[in-house]
Amino acid sequence: MKSFKTLTLILSCVGFLTITNGFSQTKMVGGAAMYPSKDIISNAVNSKDHTTLVAAVKAAGLVETLQGEGPFTVFAPTNSAFKKLPEGTVATLLKPENKSQLQGVLTYHVVAGKYSAKDLMKWIKKGKGMTELTTVNGDTLTAMTDNGMIMIKDGAGNVSAVTIADVNQSNGVIHVVDTVVLPSTK
Repeated sequence: MKSFKTLTLILSCVGFLTITNGFSQTKMVGGAAMYPSKDIISNAVNSKDHTTLVAAVKAAGLVETLQGEGPFTVFAPTNSAFKKLPEGTVATLLKPENKSQLQGVLTYHVVAGKYSAKDLMKWIKKGKGMTELTTVNGDTLTAMTDNGMIMIKDGAGNVSAVTIADVNQSNGVIHVVDTVVLPSTK
């Protein structure tokens, strides 16, 4: 009987630790839990802070891509990040005739592979304060730090701060950013 109680106690502790570990990986973004077992889109649609991004991804026809196997690292701008753009920019980009331009902007926020904040910090340190990231659209972003925060700089010199890092997804990771980065107009 004593060994049964001991076994039950051990199994209960293991179960509790497994549940606790699962919750520790789940982050809140835009008032919603972001579950590591769900893909990027399945999580993003629940964030009230990313409704503009989700609408843009749908308009650009990138939903299936971001639900795919990946892995992807997404620098996900918030609604307030989109509001920083000049008036009318988002409405113009969402027009069907501007789909390819919208795709270029959105894929500029995506890097192939799953890279945590720890990975980025390691590369920044190795690069003596900065590292270049090649985005899915083929252009580059520069990652650096400012007061311990990861910052992302686009080709035009605009800088975005990572406000929530390491939001793990089944097909990658999201880093929430406070500014839309724009690809160069080569």
